[in-house]
Amino acid sequence: MGLAPYLHSTRRPVPGVDTAGGFEESHSHATSHLLLPENPALLAGAGPLVLVDDEFSTGNTVLNTIRDLHARYPRDRYVVVALVDMRSAADLGRLAEFATEIGARVDLVTAARGTVNLPEGVLEKGQALVAEHETTEATRTTEATRTTENTRTTENTKTAENTRTTEPADNRPGHPGAARVELGWPRGLPDGGRHGFTPGQRIRLDAALPAMAARVAEALPEGARRVLVLGFEELMYAPLRLARELEQVVSAEVRYSTTTRSPVLALDDPGYAIRTRLVFPAHDDPDDGPGERYAYNVAGAGFDAVVAVVDSAADTPALHAPDGLLAQLAEHTPSVLLAVVPAYVPARPSTERPSMLPEPLRGPAFSSYAPDEVGWLLQDLSDVTLEAPTEEREEAIQSGGAHYAESLPVEYQPSPQYQELFQTALGTSAARIAQAVGAVTELVLAERSPHPVLVSLARAGTPVGVLMRRWAQHRHGLDLPHYAVSIVRGRGIDANALRWLAAHHDPADVVFVDGWTGKGAITRELTEAIREFESAEGVTGFDPEIAVLADPGSCVRTYGTREDFLIPSACLNSTVSGLISRTVLRSDLVGEYDFHGAKFYRELAGSDVSVDFLEAVAAHFPDVADAACAQAKELLATDRTPTWEGWAAVERISEEYEIHDVNLVKPGVGETTRVLLRRVPWKILARAGAGTDLDHVRLLAQQRGVPVEEVDELPYTCVGLIHPKYTRGATGADGKAVTV
Repeated sequence: MGLAPYLHSTRRPVPGVDTAGGFEESHSHATSHLLLPENPALLAGAGPLVLVDDEFSTGNTVLNTIRDLHARYPRDRYVVVALVDMRSAADLGRLAEFATEIGARVDLVTAARGTVNLPEGVLEKGQALVAEHETTEATRTTEATRTTENTRTTENTKTAENTRTTEPADNRPGHPGAARVELGWPRGLPDGGRHGFTPGQRIRLDAALPAMAARVAEALPEGARRVLVLGFEELMYAPLRLARELEQVVSAEVRYSTTTRSPVLALDDPGYAIRTRLVFPAHDDPDDGPGERYAYNVAGAGFDAVVAVVDSAADTPALHAPDGLLAQLAEHTPSVLLAVVPAYVPARPSTERPSMLPEPLRGPAFSSYAPDEVGWLLQDLSDVTLEAPTEEREEAIQSGGAHYAESLPVEYQPSPQYQELFQTALGTSAARIAQAVGAVTELVLAERSPHPVLVSLARAGTPVGVLMRRWAQHRHGLDLPHYAVSIVRGRGIDANALRWLAAHHDPADVVFVDGWTGKGAITRELTEAIREFESAEGVTGFDPEIAVLADPGSCVRTYGTREDFLIPSACLNSTVSGLISRTVLRSDLVGEYDFHGAKFYRELAGSDVSVDFLEAVAAHFPDVADAACAQAKELLATDRTPTWEGWAAVERISEEYEIHDVNLVKPGVGETTRVLLRRVPWKILARAGAGTDLDHVRLLAQQRGVPVEEVDELPYTCVGLIHPKYTRGATGADGKAVTV
């Protein structure tokens, strides 16, 4: 399931941010709602717009909102989602009438339906009930205050030696200070959906949450058993995600709630939902002036700590005042922590984003490729230490503690025997690769665009993109633009790279390039990422179909061959890819307006064979030109609809070997090689009778103590398996230690 961009209404106007809509909520305690997206295109587009509310009663608020949005950003369909449908019989037909009025489809989705029948005189009875209990509550509060003051006076008369020095003085009544927790909120990441929240921003938040939760956990008092994360009015999403992440790293019970401006009668009755109420002055300089704010079911709930999460606009003297929220919390818990999220204010209209992005990096300053061969839409992280031992990375990745793109494996330096094997493999397969390069390039020129913009998926796709560019020069005299961008499984393609491409080229001319397909995970990832990007940005035209040399998994339509054979560039890492590392996506290094990162391993120049690989393959272009063009012509007349048989095979293997995770099954020669170079493999499955294409796989497996098991009727030449129960010091299936 993909991520969707979202926007929530706000009551806080922001100078310089244009209003894209709004509505009046007449029954609310703050009636005027604004829509202030950073990028107004967020509300435009062809797909359905989903509006979410707690209940659908008369429908006035939602329908008025849709009417306003439809006048500004018309579309064909709206979906209203609410917890409960509370419409009366008289209101049931209004939705259909409204849809006819605006000429669009309007659907309502609710979890339950109900009706409310109010008995005569209910308003007067309710007012009397509130008056009675509010008076009782005021009396109880006064008595409690007197008791507290008397207790303080008595305590102050005690001798110093009888004073409990372990009492948390900063959190006692009259000492409203709270211990601050520095979250390390990612630079430029919005605090929530006030100005829109995109899938890319969600990905950044996902990556940063574990570290932020760890900082909160470290600040909690030792032995805390019950913890409340308390959000602040509109700041709901970030505290909720933080609470959910905190729950994963502490043994304490973690609850979540927010403060509110809505007054509710509190009754200390076991059958009543709102048992207690804290009242404190507004502390965010609200546009509607000062007033009371509330926190419910905090007092008397037995919390050992309360983590108050506010944005920086609400971190005011009123928050820290003797009658402020922090002081109120300190009356009811021994520990109050304060976490402040930077209030996000859009710095520039989104239309200026492309001009903010830097030009592509090029060799020789970044990579060993010639500057005209490829432009890298990446940022240079060469000075950052990102490498981690393979065992540690595998543990972190499989435990969910880290994503594979947050660190880099230590670059494998091949032995002389392995380097010799690479050169032998290159000598025997260069012509075969050249023919596949020619065939796939001819397909692209015939079907996709007569003047394509090649965009390689870094880094395995980059040598292929360079070769396709060279073929177009050799065969057709074309000088095609070529760039390399980052795509990360589970996190999508670099949205800033797409913005740059859309600002400099026609998206319809962009052709994404990769080396080969395995089970098709990146193919699916790219398709979903492009869909989400176009929906969020209002940019259309990108075709997510990848062009590859080899498609053994039958995942794409544009390929040179569907045979699973050795592409020697898979045998090495950076030393066959311009000395560039795998790409990195980490929230503390990649900001909202940054490209994904990578390193340039200049120190490995002595082992670099990147240009040698290109020259060896390109040297065969004249010899294979006729065969490649004939192959392309045959493919053009062939039904190349993907069957996804590779994915089906991977699912079968995953279950047969009791792995139960397709991400740990790496099919094909290229993916198996990557497993042996970068991960901690369990075993290798090899098709019975496979020949020299697997010589390097057998050598690597022997060096790492990994068994190779021959299998009949394997759809791939080989498959690499990563065991899901890997722990430090694991052993192979034959009992030998898995060495790195």
